[in-house]
Amino acid sequence: MKPATAPNALRVQAALGPDYQVLEFDAGTRTAAEAAAAIGCTAAEIAKSLIFRAEPSGRAVLVIASGAKRVDERKLGEIVGEKIVRADADFVRDKTGFAIGGVPPIGHAEPLLTLIDESLSAFETIWAAAGTPNAVFRLTPADVLRVTGGAKAAIAR
Repeated sequence: MKPATAPNALRVQAALGPDYQVLEFDAGTRTAAEAAAAIGCTAAEIAKSLIFRAEPSGRAVLVIASGAKRVDERKLGEIVGEKIVRADADFVRDKTGFAIGGVPPIGHAEPLLTLIDESLSAFETIWAAAGTPNAVFRLTPADVLRVTGGAKAAIAR
């Protein structure tokens, strides 16, 4: 692992500020399993950032959940008050400025409705994507709430 050098990872580092360090790995960290293997933690300690589309508004919804959990789209829809559908790659890039597999919890192209699954609170520290398929940073569950301005919710299965 090394400090960030890729433009998107540096963009996330700038959004985070000096209290966090974005790290790049030679191995991919695109999935929770890949990230956990590269970092040396469990997949549950990976905070995956998933983008959904609310219908009919077309609003982007960011869900930050444990890498060991699946998002319950029905629960998410009840919280949001609209039907929830999976976002395609173009929608994700348009709304966040990042490609799937590297979407961070912050630094997006536009403000997003952000919900953080309560299961992440079980961990002392967690790791999140940082703009590329091989960049991550470490933070606490409380940090996720603070830096994203998101709300905690029960949305995992």
